[in-house]
Amino acid sequence: MFNTARLQVVLEIARHGTIVAAAEQLRLSPSAVSHQLATLEQEAGVALVDRGPRSLRLTVAGQRLADYAQQIMDLMSAARDELSAHGEGRRGLLRIGFFATAGTELLPRALSSFTANHPQVELALILGQPSDLLPRLNQGELDLVVVFDHPLSPTPEISSATVSWLMVDPQLVVLPAGHPLAGRRLRLTDLAEEPWITTLGVQGEVSVLELAARAEGFQPRIRCRSDHYEVVLGLVRAGVGVALVPSLGLRDPSEVAVQPLAHANLHREIGVALRPGNPNPVVGSFVDRLTDAAAGLSQELVERWPGVPASRSTAVPHRRSSPTAARSAPDGNAATTA
Repeated sequence: MFNTARLQVVLEIARHGTIVAAAEQLRLSPSAVSHQLATLEQEAGVALVDRGPRSLRLTVAGQRLADYAQQIMDLMSAARDELSAHGEGRRGLLRIGFFATAGTELLPRALSSFTANHPQVELALILGQPSDLLPRLNQGELDLVVVFDHPLSPTPEISSATVSWLMVDPQLVVLPAGHPLAGRRLRLTDLAEEPWITTLGVQGEVSVLELAARAEGFQPRIRCRSDHYEVVLGLVRAGVGVALVPSLGLRDPSEVAVQPLAHANLHREIGVALRPGNPNPVVGSFVDRLTDAAAGLSQELVERWPGVPASRSTAVPHRRSSPTAARSAPDGNAATTA
């Protein structure tokens, strides 16, 4: 196999025409260049230069080798540039898992900023429930997962993931427009006699609404279950019932009344789960964008829905080993469904 340093010798001879000029370019002595050339001819098994009394020129074989040497140097330069771009996070592949309502505002905001500054980074976006995506994160199939956790239905322990909690997504009560209770500061018990549209359970058959209602001493009357918030809102608009919907699920709150509930545990905490030791240099840059997007969105939620608790500062994300470690109360803040 040819040595790249010796290929560089024949390439410089082709460029400059003499051993002396090639030696100057390579910062070697002429005798060292002559030795390298002789070794290369021995390896090739063919004369590479035609030595005259006062001149030197490449043979046909020498010129062909110089052509190949140029291609090899170009490829090596391209490889160095590309690997440098990967190492600096300017190129690469970022694989993101996320749940549905994170894909309505939070993730698009982060991606918009990220892709503007990292146009050569390829993205693979995988939609699913955190419980399905986290094993793929642990197995190295994903680089990060946007997750949620709810104090009434905690996520099972995740042994290897590190979660940075970013924002609080309050659950809001949604009533048909003109409902007698619209516009009031409500407690969950004020709605005990109402028919409900609720979600499926986060970890099982029982929804967060039912868990909260049981703690308040009543069993809600469920008319429909759906994890599609467009369906939930449509049924509320039709007067079929009332619902609890996370603020990120309220993309179109027209023709309904939306207001916060006075309840300590009806909110979900949204964060990003990372795999310790992941060598992908792009991850850190995206997490910074996601953190900024969460901070901006948190402030907008307070303005959009007056009365919801303000999220904790996201300047320094709180890290813990799993979503089941100590949670904060709504004023200090925490997370619920997809």
